[in-house]
Amino acid sequence: MPAAALTIGLLIASNVFMTFAWYGHLKFRAAPLLTVILVSWGIAFFEYLLQVPANRIGYGTFNAAQLKTIQEVITLSVFAIFSVTYLKESLGWNHVAGFTLIAAGAFFIFHKW
Repeated sequence: MPAAALTIGLLIASNVFMTFAWYGHLKFRAAPLLTVILVSWGIAFFEYLLQVPANRIGYGTFNAAQLKTIQEVITLSVFAIFSVTYLKESLGWNHVAGFTLIAAGAFFIFHKW
């Protein structure tokens, strides 16, 4: 599998874990804070098992700024899906506009000048 595809696939998977670690507990507001912190750390462990190899594999095919940009675009994409499907929150025009501006930033990072 090409390094770029493997990197992006691992980053997508890691972001699913990261998003649940950071925001999944919001549906469990009655759970004690220490409990949700420990559960989040446990979930984040799996995020790191995917994220660290993704960056290690991808570095060289991508530079560090490109890896970070890929990560941020994936993060926002995964979060948007998570927010709508899991948290049942809607995305407004302002969210779409903000995400579009971030995607425009990705263009500048990857464009050969």
